[in-house]
Amino acid sequence: MSTLTRVRRAYARIGTVDRPEIWIDLRPQAEVEAEARTIDARTAAGEHLPLAGKLFAAKGNIDVAGLPTTAGCPSYAGTPDADAPVVARLRAAGALVLGTTNLDQFATGLVGTRSPYGAVRNALDPARISGGSSSGSAVAVALGIVDLALGTDTAGSGRIPAAFNGIVGLKPTRGLVPTAGVVPACASLDCVTVFARTLPEAEQALAHLTSPPGRDLPVLPQRTPGPWRVAVPPPEQLGELDEGWAAAYAAAAGQLASEGAELRTIDLTPFTEAAAMLYEGAFVAERYTAVGSFIDKSIAEGGADLDPTVAGIITRARDIPAHRLYADQDRLATLRARAQDELGDADALLLPTAPGHPTLAEVAADPLGSNARLGRFTNSTNLFDLAAVAVPAGEVAGLPFGVMLIGPAFTDERLARIARLLEPRLRVAVVGAHLSGQPLNPQLLSLGAEWERTTTTAPRYRLHALRTTPPKPGLVHVGEGGAAIEAEVWTLPAEGLGRLLAALPRPMALGQVELADGGHVPGFLCEPEALVDAADITAYGGWRAYLNR
Repeated sequence: MSTLTRVRRAYARIGTVDRPEIWIDLRPQAEVEAEARTIDARTAAGEHLPLAGKLFAAKGNIDVAGLPTTAGCPSYAGTPDADAPVVARLRAAGALVLGTTNLDQFATGLVGTRSPYGAVRNALDPARISGGSSSGSAVAVALGIVDLALGTDTAGSGRIPAAFNGIVGLKPTRGLVPTAGVVPACASLDCVTVFARTLPEAEQALAHLTSPPGRDLPVLPQRTPGPWRVAVPPPEQLGELDEGWAAAYAAAAGQLASEGAELRTIDLTPFTEAAAMLYEGAFVAERYTAVGSFIDKSIAEGGADLDPTVAGIITRARDIPAHRLYADQDRLATLRARAQDELGDADALLLPTAPGHPTLAEVAADPLGSNARLGRFTNSTNLFDLAAVAVPAGEVAGLPFGVMLIGPAFTDERLARIARLLEPRLRVAVVGAHLSGQPLNPQLLSLGAEWERTTTTAPRYRLHALRTTPPKPGLVHVGEGGAAIEAEVWTLPAEGLGRLLAALPRPMALGQVELADGGHVPGFLCEPEALVDAADITAYGGWRAYLNR
Protein backbone atom coordinates (compact mmCIF):
# COMPACT_ATOMS: atom_id res chain seq x y z
CA MET A 1 0.00 0.00 0.00
CA SER A 2 1.40 3.39 -0.96
CA THR A 3 2.15 6.03 1.64
CA LEU A 4 -0.32 8.33 -0.07
CA THR A 5 -3.11 5.77 0.28
CA ARG A 6 -2.27 5.29 3.95
CA VAL A 7 -2.44 9.03 4.55
CA ARG A 8 -5.84 9.29 2.88
CA ARG A 9 -7.13 6.38 4.93
CA ALA A 10 -5.83 7.98 8.13
CA TYR A 11 -7.68 11.25 7.51
CA ALA A 12 -10.82 9.33 6.59
CA ARG A 13 -10.44 7.42 9.84
CA ILE A 14 -10.13 10.68 11.78
CA GLY A 15 -13.51 11.71 10.41
CA THR A 16 -15.07 8.32 11.12
CA VAL A 17 -14.04 8.03 14.78
CA ASP A 18 -15.10 11.62 15.53
CA ARG A 19 -12.69 12.12 18.43
CA PRO A 20 -11.63 15.76 18.09
CA GLU A 21 -10.27 15.78 21.64
CA ILE A 22 -7.35 13.57 20.49
CA TRP A 23 -5.69 16.41 18.63
CA ILE A 24 -4.30 19.80 19.51
CA ASP A 25 -3.04 20.61 16.01
CA LEU A 26 -3.61 18.41 12.98
CA ARG A 27 -1.57 19.12 9.85
CA PRO A 28 -3.60 19.96 6.70
CA GLN A 29 -4.26 16.79 4.70
CA ALA A 30 -2.96 18.31 1.47
CA GLU A 31 0.37 19.11 3.15
CA VAL A 32 0.78 15.55 4.43
CA GLU A 33 -0.28 14.10 1.08
CA ALA A 34 2.43 16.11 -0.65
CA GLU A 35 4.99 14.71 1.78
CA ALA A 36 3.59 11.21 1.18
CA ARG A 37 4.08 11.56 -2.58
CA THR A 38 7.70 12.48 -1.95
CA ILE A 39 8.20 9.43 0.26
CA ASP A 40 6.64 7.16 -2.38
CA ALA A 41 8.86 8.65 -5.07
CA ARG A 42 11.99 8.17 -2.98
CA THR A 43 11.21 4.53 -2.24
CA ALA A 44 10.29 3.91 -5.88
CA ALA A 45 13.72 5.26 -6.82
CA GLY A 46 15.32 2.65 -4.56
CA GLU A 47 16.03 4.72 -1.47
CA HIS A 48 15.93 2.73 1.76
CA LEU A 49 13.49 4.32 4.22
CA PRO A 50 12.81 1.71 6.92
CA LEU A 51 9.73 3.52 8.27
CA ALA A 52 8.29 4.51 4.89
CA GLY A 53 4.51 4.58 5.08
CA LYS A 54 4.38 4.66 8.86
CA LEU A 55 2.21 7.45 10.25
CA PHE A 56 2.80 8.90 13.69
CA ALA A 57 1.63 11.56 16.10
CA ALA A 58 3.58 13.54 18.69
CA LYS A 59 2.43 14.50 22.15
CA GLY A 60 1.71 18.23 22.41
CA ASN A 61 4.78 18.91 24.56
CA ILE A 62 7.14 17.71 21.80
CA ASP A 63 8.28 20.13 19.08
CA VAL A 64 6.99 19.58 15.56
CA ALA A 65 8.27 22.23 13.17
CA GLY A 66 5.55 24.66 12.14
CA LEU A 67 3.02 23.51 14.75
CA PRO A 68 2.52 25.23 18.13
CA THR A 69 4.03 23.43 21.10
CA THR A 70 1.37 24.03 23.74
CA ALA A 71 2.03 21.41 26.44
CA GLY A 72 -1.76 21.46 26.76
CA CYS A 73 -1.94 25.19 27.52
CA PRO A 74 -2.83 27.50 24.60
CA SER A 75 -1.30 30.63 26.14
CA TYR A 76 2.03 28.82 26.64
CA ALA A 77 2.34 27.98 22.94
CA GLY A 78 5.39 28.72 20.87
CA THR A 79 5.95 27.59 17.28
CA PRO A 80 9.32 25.89 16.77
CA ASP A 81 11.32 26.21 13.58
CA ALA A 82 12.75 22.71 13.92
CA ASP A 83 11.52 19.29 14.95
CA ALA A 84 12.58 17.81 18.26
CA PRO A 85 15.29 15.19 17.58
CA VAL A 86 12.83 12.35 18.22
CA VAL A 87 10.45 13.71 15.59
CA ALA A 88 13.28 14.43 13.15
CA ARG A 89 14.65 10.90 13.48
CA LEU A 90 11.33 9.24 12.69
CA ARG A 91 10.82 11.53 9.71
CA ALA A 92 14.33 10.83 8.46
CA ALA A 93 13.45 7.13 8.44
CA GLY A 94 10.42 7.81 6.25
CA ALA A 95 7.62 8.19 8.80
CA LEU A 96 5.08 11.02 8.46
CA VAL A 97 3.78 13.06 11.38
CA LEU A 98 0.08 13.92 11.28
CA GLY A 99 -0.01 16.37 14.17
CA THR A 100 0.29 16.99 17.89
CA THR A 101 -1.93 15.29 20.44
CA ASN A 102 -3.76 16.25 23.61
CA LEU A 103 -2.32 15.62 27.06
CA ASP A 104 -2.73 16.33 30.73
CA GLN A 105 -1.56 19.92 30.88
CA PHE A 106 2.22 20.26 31.31
CA ALA A 107 2.34 16.44 31.41
CA THR A 108 1.06 16.57 34.97
CA GLY A 109 -1.34 13.69 35.50
CA LEU A 110 -2.11 10.07 34.72
CA VAL A 111 -5.77 10.57 33.80
CA GLY A 112 -5.96 12.32 30.41
CA THR A 113 -8.70 14.72 31.54
CA ARG A 114 -6.67 17.76 32.68
CA SER A 115 -6.74 19.76 29.48
CA PRO A 116 -8.54 22.83 28.14
CA TYR A 117 -8.74 20.94 24.84
CA GLY A 118 -11.11 18.46 26.49
CA ALA A 119 -10.88 15.14 28.29
CA VAL A 120 -9.58 12.39 26.03
CA ARG A 121 -11.98 9.48 26.22
CA ASN A 122 -10.91 5.85 26.25
CA ALA A 123 -10.65 4.22 22.82
CA LEU A 124 -12.96 1.34 23.75
CA ASP A 125 -15.27 2.78 26.42
CA PRO A 126 -15.92 6.53 26.08
CA ALA A 127 -17.26 6.65 29.65
CA ARG A 128 -13.78 5.81 30.98
CA ILE A 129 -10.55 7.76 31.01
CA SER A 130 -7.89 7.22 28.39
CA GLY A 131 -5.09 7.56 30.90
CA GLY A 132 -2.52 10.30 30.83
CA SER A 133 -0.64 12.32 30.46
CA SER A 134 0.05 11.00 26.93
CA SER A 135 -3.67 10.53 26.34
CA GLY A 136 -4.15 11.67 22.75
CA SER A 137 -1.10 9.79 21.51
CA ALA A 138 -2.27 6.48 22.95
CA VAL A 139 -5.84 6.80 21.67
CA ALA A 140 -4.67 7.81 18.17
CA VAL A 141 -2.75 4.52 18.00
CA ALA A 142 -5.50 2.43 19.58
CA LEU A 143 -8.12 3.73 17.15
CA GLY A 144 -5.95 2.87 14.16
CA ILE A 145 -5.37 6.45 13.00
CA VAL A 146 -1.58 6.26 13.30
CA ASP A 147 0.86 3.38 13.50
CA LEU A 148 3.07 5.00 16.14
CA ALA A 149 2.94 7.87 18.58
CA LEU A 150 5.41 9.66 20.79
CA GLY A 151 4.59 10.35 24.41
CA THR A 152 6.51 11.18 27.54
CA ASP A 153 6.75 9.32 30.83
CA THR A 154 7.79 10.80 34.16
CA ALA A 155 5.43 8.95 36.47
CA GLY A 156 3.81 6.45 34.11
CA SER A 157 2.43 8.60 31.30
CA GLY A 158 3.82 6.32 28.60
CA ARG A 159 2.46 3.17 30.26
CA ILE A 160 -0.91 3.91 31.90
CA PRO A 161 -2.55 5.02 28.61
CA ALA A 162 -1.09 1.97 26.86
CA ALA A 163 -2.70 -0.34 29.40
CA PHE A 164 -6.09 1.36 29.28
CA ASN A 165 -6.24 1.30 25.48
CA GLY A 166 -4.84 -2.16 24.80
CA ILE A 167 -1.58 -1.15 23.11
CA VAL A 168 2.17 -1.28 23.79
CA GLY A 169 4.07 1.46 25.63
CA LEU A 170 7.88 1.45 25.72
CA LYS A 171 9.48 3.58 28.43
CA PRO A 172 13.18 3.46 27.67
CA THR A 173 16.05 3.87 30.06
CA ARG A 174 16.41 7.50 31.09
CA GLY A 175 18.75 9.28 28.68
CA LEU A 176 18.58 6.64 25.96
CA VAL A 177 16.25 8.82 23.88
CA PRO A 178 16.95 12.57 23.69
CA THR A 179 14.51 14.94 25.39
CA ALA A 180 15.68 18.07 23.59
CA GLY A 181 12.72 19.90 22.12
CA VAL A 182 10.41 18.53 24.82
CA VAL A 183 8.74 20.79 27.40
CA PRO A 184 10.01 19.34 30.69
CA ALA A 185 7.80 18.06 33.47
CA CYS A 186 10.59 16.89 35.79
CA ALA A 187 13.69 17.24 33.63
CA SER A 188 15.80 14.81 35.64
CA LEU A 189 13.19 12.05 35.28
CA ASP A 190 11.50 12.65 31.92
CA CYS A 191 11.62 10.03 29.17
CA VAL A 192 10.25 10.11 25.62
CA THR A 193 8.19 6.98 25.03
CA VAL A 194 6.75 5.06 22.08
CA PHE A 195 3.20 3.75 21.58
CA ALA A 196 2.35 1.10 18.99
CA ARG A 197 -0.20 -1.64 18.49
CA THR A 198 2.47 -4.36 18.49
CA LEU A 199 5.76 -4.82 20.27
CA PRO A 200 7.83 -5.25 17.07
CA GLU A 201 6.50 -1.93 15.73
CA ALA A 202 7.36 -0.17 18.97
CA GLU A 203 10.84 -1.68 19.05
CA GLN A 204 11.48 -0.73 15.43
CA ALA A 205 10.58 2.88 16.15
CA LEU A 206 12.64 2.98 19.34
CA ALA A 207 15.68 1.75 17.43
CA HIS A 208 15.55 4.94 15.35
CA LEU A 209 15.20 7.19 18.40
CA THR A 210 18.04 6.07 20.61
CA SER A 211 21.38 7.83 21.04
CA PRO A 212 24.58 6.78 22.76
CA PRO A 213 23.84 7.43 26.43
CA GLY A 214 25.18 10.70 27.76
CA ARG A 215 26.30 9.08 30.99
CA ASP A 216 28.36 6.15 32.14
CA LEU A 217 26.68 2.78 31.79
CA PRO A 218 25.85 1.25 35.17
CA VAL A 219 27.37 -2.07 36.10
CA LEU A 220 24.57 -4.57 35.45
CA PRO A 221 24.20 -7.59 37.70
CA GLN A 222 26.07 -10.58 36.34
CA ARG A 223 23.53 -12.85 34.70
CA THR A 224 24.14 -16.57 35.09
CA PRO A 225 22.72 -18.86 32.39
CA GLY A 226 19.22 -20.17 32.82
CA PRO A 227 15.58 -19.25 32.24
CA TRP A 228 14.29 -15.71 32.52
CA ARG A 229 13.97 -14.77 36.18
CA VAL A 230 10.88 -12.68 36.85
CA ALA A 231 10.11 -11.11 40.22
CA VAL A 232 6.50 -10.94 41.43
CA PRO A 233 5.10 -9.54 44.69
CA PRO A 234 2.85 -11.54 47.01
CA PRO A 235 -0.84 -10.90 46.20
CA GLU A 236 -1.48 -8.97 49.40
CA GLN A 237 1.14 -6.34 48.46
CA LEU A 238 -0.68 -5.41 45.26
CA GLY A 239 -3.27 -3.57 47.34
CA GLU A 240 -6.83 -3.01 46.22
CA LEU A 241 -7.33 -3.80 42.54
CA ASP A 242 -10.41 -3.49 40.35
CA GLU A 243 -12.60 -6.59 40.24
CA GLY A 244 -11.01 -9.31 38.14
CA TRP A 245 -7.63 -7.61 37.90
CA ALA A 246 -5.86 -9.77 40.48
CA ALA A 247 -6.87 -12.90 38.55
CA ALA A 248 -5.74 -11.33 35.28
CA TYR A 249 -2.37 -10.46 36.80
CA ALA A 250 -1.98 -13.99 38.15
CA ALA A 251 -2.80 -15.33 34.69
CA ALA A 252 -0.06 -13.17 33.14
CA ALA A 253 2.45 -14.44 35.68
CA GLY A 254 1.27 -17.97 34.97
CA GLN A 255 1.78 -17.47 31.26
CA LEU A 256 5.37 -16.40 31.82
CA ALA A 257 5.90 -19.50 33.97
CA SER A 258 4.35 -21.72 31.28
CA GLU A 259 6.82 -20.22 28.79
CA GLY A 260 9.70 -21.30 31.02
CA ALA A 261 10.28 -18.22 33.17
CA GLU A 262 11.27 -18.70 36.79
CA LEU A 263 9.01 -16.67 39.11
CA ARG A 264 10.46 -15.25 42.34
CA THR A 265 8.52 -13.57 45.12
CA ILE A 266 9.89 -10.23 46.33
CA ASP A 267 8.91 -7.54 48.82
CA LEU A 268 7.30 -4.68 46.86
CA THR A 269 7.42 -2.24 49.77
CA PRO A 270 10.40 -0.12 48.62
CA PHE A 271 8.75 0.34 45.23
CA THR A 272 5.40 1.49 46.59
CA GLU A 273 6.98 3.73 49.24
CA ALA A 274 9.10 5.45 46.61
CA ALA A 275 6.07 5.78 44.33
CA ALA A 276 4.27 7.80 47.00
CA MET A 277 7.22 10.19 47.24
CA LEU A 278 6.97 11.41 43.63
CA TYR A 279 4.04 13.74 44.35
CA GLU A 280 3.81 13.66 48.15
CA GLY A 281 7.50 14.49 48.66
CA ALA A 282 9.80 17.27 47.52
CA PHE A 283 10.51 15.90 44.04
CA VAL A 284 7.41 17.65 42.71
CA ALA A 285 9.32 20.92 43.14
CA GLU A 286 11.08 20.18 39.85
CA ARG A 287 7.73 20.69 38.11
CA TYR A 288 7.68 24.23 39.46
CA THR A 289 11.21 24.73 38.13
CA ALA A 290 9.98 23.75 34.66
CA VAL A 291 6.89 25.96 34.25
CA GLY A 292 6.19 27.56 37.64
CA SER A 293 7.06 31.13 36.68
CA PHE A 294 4.77 30.91 33.65
CA ILE A 295 1.92 29.59 35.81
CA ASP A 296 2.42 32.30 38.43
CA LYS A 297 2.27 34.98 35.74
CA SER A 298 -0.75 33.36 34.11
CA ILE A 299 -2.63 33.20 37.42
CA ALA A 300 -1.91 36.88 38.00
CA GLU A 301 -3.48 37.60 34.62
CA GLY A 302 -6.56 35.44 35.28
CA GLY A 303 -5.27 31.97 34.32
CA ALA A 304 -8.16 31.36 31.95
CA ASP A 305 -6.65 28.34 30.20
CA LEU A 306 -4.91 26.76 33.20
CA ASP A 307 -6.24 23.45 34.44
CA PRO A 308 -6.98 24.14 38.12
CA THR A 309 -5.74 20.76 39.33
CA VAL A 310 -2.46 21.08 37.45
CA ALA A 311 -1.98 24.69 38.53
CA GLY A 312 -2.59 23.73 42.15
CA ILE A 313 -0.06 20.89 42.07
CA ILE A 314 2.67 23.03 40.54
CA THR A 315 2.13 26.20 42.57
CA ARG A 316 2.07 24.29 45.86
CA ALA A 317 5.50 22.90 44.94
CA ARG A 318 6.92 26.46 44.96
CA ASP A 319 6.99 26.59 48.75
CA ILE A 320 8.69 23.24 49.44
CA PRO A 321 11.84 23.98 51.52
CA ALA A 322 15.20 22.83 50.26
CA HIS A 323 15.89 20.72 53.34
CA ARG A 324 12.93 18.49 52.43
CA LEU A 325 14.46 17.74 49.04
CA TYR A 326 17.75 16.66 50.63
CA ALA A 327 15.91 14.51 53.16
CA ASP A 328 13.85 12.90 50.39
CA GLN A 329 16.97 12.24 48.31
CA ASP A 330 18.51 10.40 51.27
CA ARG A 331 15.35 8.37 51.81
CA LEU A 332 15.09 7.59 48.10
CA ALA A 333 18.69 6.32 48.05
CA THR A 334 17.84 3.96 50.89
CA LEU A 335 14.70 2.72 49.13
CA ARG A 336 16.59 2.28 45.86
CA ALA A 337 19.20 0.12 47.57
CA ARG A 338 16.45 -1.99 49.15
CA ALA A 339 14.73 -2.36 45.79
CA GLN A 340 17.95 -3.48 44.12
CA ASP A 341 18.52 -6.03 46.86
CA GLU A 342 14.99 -7.35 46.38
CA LEU A 343 15.44 -7.69 42.63
CA GLY A 344 18.82 -9.35 43.01
CA ASP A 345 19.65 -11.07 39.73
CA ALA A 346 16.06 -11.07 38.51
CA ASP A 347 15.72 -10.00 34.89
CA ALA A 348 12.45 -8.16 35.40
CA LEU A 349 9.70 -7.25 37.83
CA LEU A 350 6.18 -8.04 36.64
CA LEU A 351 3.42 -5.72 37.87
CA PRO A 352 -0.06 -4.65 36.81
CA THR A 353 0.42 -1.39 34.94
CA ALA A 354 -2.33 0.21 37.04
CA PRO A 355 -4.52 -0.92 39.94
CA GLY A 356 -7.77 -0.06 38.14
CA HIS A 357 -9.47 1.83 35.34
CA PRO A 358 -11.72 4.66 36.58
CA THR A 359 -14.54 6.38 34.75
CA LEU A 360 -14.50 10.03 33.75
CA ALA A 361 -17.07 10.68 36.47
CA GLU A 362 -14.95 9.04 39.17
CA VAL A 363 -11.93 11.15 38.25
CA ALA A 364 -14.01 14.32 38.18
CA ALA A 365 -15.30 13.52 41.68
CA ASP A 366 -11.81 12.92 43.12
CA PRO A 367 -9.13 14.20 40.74
CA LEU A 368 -6.19 13.96 43.14
CA GLY A 369 -7.12 10.67 44.77
CA SER A 370 -7.85 8.95 41.47
CA ASN A 371 -4.54 10.07 40.01
CA ALA A 372 -2.55 9.04 43.08
CA ARG A 373 -4.02 5.54 42.95
CA LEU A 374 -3.09 5.13 39.28
CA GLY A 375 0.61 5.74 39.94
CA ARG A 376 0.99 3.05 42.59
CA PHE A 377 3.06 0.78 40.36
CA THR A 378 4.53 3.26 37.85
CA ASN A 379 5.73 6.24 39.91
CA SER A 380 8.90 4.62 41.24
CA THR A 381 10.35 3.50 37.88
CA ASN A 382 12.16 6.68 36.90
CA LEU A 383 13.03 7.53 40.51
CA PHE A 384 14.89 4.20 40.61
CA ASP A 385 16.40 4.73 37.11
CA LEU A 386 14.72 1.65 35.64
CA ALA A 387 13.47 0.73 32.17
CA ALA A 388 9.95 -0.54 31.50
CA VAL A 389 7.62 -1.88 28.85
CA ALA A 390 3.83 -2.02 29.18
CA VAL A 391 1.98 -4.64 27.14
CA PRO A 392 -1.59 -5.94 26.85
CA ALA A 393 -2.34 -9.04 28.92
CA GLY A 394 -5.90 -9.94 28.02
CA GLU A 395 -9.20 -8.39 29.03
CA VAL A 396 -11.32 -8.00 32.13
CA ALA A 397 -15.04 -7.39 31.67
CA GLY A 398 -14.48 -6.60 28.00
CA LEU A 399 -11.82 -3.93 28.58
CA PRO A 400 -8.04 -4.15 28.16
CA PHE A 401 -5.90 -5.31 31.04
CA GLY A 402 -2.19 -4.54 30.93
CA VAL A 403 0.97 -5.46 32.75
CA MET A 404 4.46 -4.03 32.69
CA LEU A 405 7.92 -5.47 32.98
CA ILE A 406 10.46 -3.30 34.82
CA GLY A 407 14.19 -3.89 34.87
CA PRO A 408 17.58 -2.25 35.42
CA ALA A 409 18.68 0.65 33.24
CA PHE A 410 19.82 -0.35 29.74
CA THR A 411 18.05 -3.73 29.82
CA ASP A 412 15.40 -2.42 27.43
CA GLU A 413 15.95 -5.13 24.84
CA ARG A 414 15.85 -7.85 27.48
CA LEU A 415 12.52 -6.57 28.81
CA ALA A 416 11.05 -6.62 25.32
CA ARG A 417 12.17 -10.21 24.79
CA ILE A 418 10.45 -11.27 28.01
CA ALA A 419 7.36 -9.26 27.10
CA ARG A 420 7.04 -11.24 23.86
CA LEU A 421 6.18 -14.27 26.00
CA LEU A 422 2.95 -12.50 26.96
CA GLU A 423 1.78 -11.86 23.42
CA PRO A 424 -1.10 -14.03 22.20
CA ARG A 425 0.48 -15.84 19.27
CA LEU A 426 -1.07 -17.64 16.34
CA ARG A 427 0.43 -20.06 13.84
CA VAL A 428 0.61 -19.58 10.10
CA ALA A 429 1.86 -22.03 7.45
CA VAL A 430 3.84 -20.67 4.49
CA VAL A 431 4.97 -22.54 1.37
CA GLY A 432 6.42 -19.88 -0.95
CA ALA A 433 7.80 -16.35 -0.96
CA HIS A 434 7.41 -16.06 2.85
CA LEU A 435 9.70 -19.04 3.53
CA SER A 436 13.00 -18.40 5.31
CA GLY A 437 15.40 -16.61 2.98
CA GLN A 438 12.74 -15.79 0.42
CA PRO A 439 11.85 -12.22 -0.66
CA LEU A 440 8.72 -11.80 1.48
CA ASN A 441 10.10 -13.37 4.64
CA PRO A 442 11.09 -9.92 6.04
CA GLN A 443 7.38 -9.07 6.01
CA LEU A 444 6.79 -11.87 8.51
CA LEU A 445 9.76 -10.83 10.63
CA SER A 446 8.58 -7.21 10.77
CA LEU A 447 5.32 -8.43 12.30
CA GLY A 448 7.12 -10.26 15.11
CA ALA A 449 6.95 -13.73 13.55
CA GLU A 450 9.20 -16.50 14.83
CA TRP A 451 10.04 -19.76 13.05
CA GLU A 452 8.59 -22.83 14.76
CA ARG A 453 9.32 -25.78 12.49
CA THR A 454 9.71 -27.05 8.94
CA THR A 455 7.27 -29.75 7.91
CA THR A 456 5.04 -30.72 4.97
CA THR A 457 1.38 -30.45 4.21
CA ALA A 458 -0.85 -33.49 4.19
CA PRO A 459 -0.74 -35.20 0.74
CA ARG A 460 -3.81 -33.35 -0.48
CA TYR A 461 -2.38 -30.32 -2.26
CA ARG A 462 -1.05 -29.23 -5.65
CA LEU A 463 1.51 -26.45 -6.08
CA HIS A 464 1.63 -24.09 -9.07
CA ALA A 465 4.11 -21.40 -10.14
CA LEU A 466 2.15 -18.16 -10.50
CA ARG A 467 3.02 -15.33 -12.87
CA THR A 468 3.56 -12.71 -10.14
CA THR A 469 6.22 -10.27 -8.99
CA PRO A 470 8.02 -11.41 -6.92
CA PRO A 471 7.52 -15.00 -8.12
CA LYS A 472 5.40 -17.03 -5.77
CA PRO A 473 3.56 -20.34 -5.81
CA GLY A 474 -0.13 -21.05 -5.43
CA LEU A 475 -1.18 -23.85 -3.09
CA VAL A 476 -4.53 -25.50 -3.86
CA HIS A 477 -6.34 -28.20 -1.92
CA VAL A 478 -7.36 -31.04 -4.27
CA GLY A 479 -7.84 -34.03 -1.96
CA GLU A 480 -7.24 -37.14 -4.06
CA GLY A 481 -4.35 -36.73 -6.44
CA GLY A 482 -2.51 -34.33 -4.20
CA ALA A 483 0.97 -34.52 -2.69
CA ALA A 484 2.87 -33.41 0.41
CA ILE A 485 4.38 -29.93 -0.05
CA GLU A 486 7.22 -28.46 2.03
CA ALA A 487 5.91 -25.89 4.50
CA GLU A 488 7.19 -23.79 7.39
CA VAL A 489 5.12 -23.02 10.44
CA TRP A 490 5.65 -19.59 12.02
CA THR A 491 4.09 -18.04 15.10
CA LEU A 492 3.23 -14.37 15.28
CA PRO A 493 1.10 -12.02 17.38
CA ALA A 494 -2.61 -12.06 16.62
CA GLU A 495 -2.39 -8.41 15.63
CA GLY A 496 0.41 -9.28 13.22
CA LEU A 497 -1.63 -12.00 11.54
CA GLY A 498 -4.48 -9.54 11.09
CA ARG A 499 -2.16 -7.01 9.46
CA LEU A 500 -0.72 -9.72 7.24
CA LEU A 501 -4.19 -10.70 6.09
CA ALA A 502 -5.19 -7.07 5.47
CA ALA A 503 -2.19 -6.60 3.15
CA LEU A 504 -2.59 -9.95 1.34
CA PRO A 505 -2.93 -9.37 -2.43
CA ARG A 506 -5.11 -11.43 -4.70
CA PRO A 507 -5.02 -14.20 -5.80
CA MET A 508 -3.69 -15.22 -2.38
CA ALA A 509 -6.10 -16.03 0.43
CA LEU A 510 -5.81 -17.24 4.01
CA GLY A 511 -7.40 -20.60 4.79
CA GLN A 512 -6.89 -23.73 6.87
CA VAL A 513 -3.94 -25.84 5.74
CA GLU A 514 -3.74 -29.47 6.85
CA LEU A 515 -0.24 -30.50 7.89
CA ALA A 516 1.45 -33.89 7.80
CA ASP A 517 0.64 -34.55 11.46
CA GLY A 518 -3.08 -34.03 10.84
CA GLY A 519 -3.19 -30.61 12.49
CA HIS A 520 -4.71 -27.56 10.80
CA VAL A 521 -3.22 -24.06 10.86
CA PRO A 522 -4.02 -20.92 8.86
CA GLY A 523 -1.94 -20.69 5.72
CA PHE A 524 -1.64 -19.14 2.29
CA LEU A 525 -3.84 -20.71 -0.37
CA CYS A 526 -4.57 -19.63 -3.91
CA GLU A 527 -7.82 -18.80 -5.67
CA PRO A 528 -8.38 -21.45 -8.39
CA GLU A 529 -8.97 -18.91 -11.19
CA ALA A 530 -5.35 -17.75 -10.82
CA LEU A 531 -4.06 -21.13 -12.01
CA VAL A 532 -4.74 -20.46 -15.69
CA ASP A 533 -1.38 -20.77 -17.48
CA ALA A 534 0.34 -21.48 -14.14
CA ALA A 535 2.76 -24.41 -14.31
CA ASP A 536 2.05 -27.34 -12.00
CA ILE A 537 5.25 -27.80 -9.96
CA THR A 538 3.90 -30.30 -7.42
CA ALA A 539 6.45 -32.92 -8.47
CA TYR A 540 9.27 -30.82 -6.97
CA GLY A 541 7.76 -31.21 -3.49
CA GLY A 542 8.10 -27.55 -2.60
CA TRP A 543 8.88 -24.03 -3.73
CA ARG A 544 12.55 -24.06 -2.75
CA ALA A 545 13.18 -27.31 -4.59
CA TYR A 546 11.52 -25.80 -7.66
CA LEU A 547 13.71 -22.68 -7.48
CA ASN A 548 16.82 -24.87 -7.14
CA ARG A 549 15.83 -27.14 -10.02
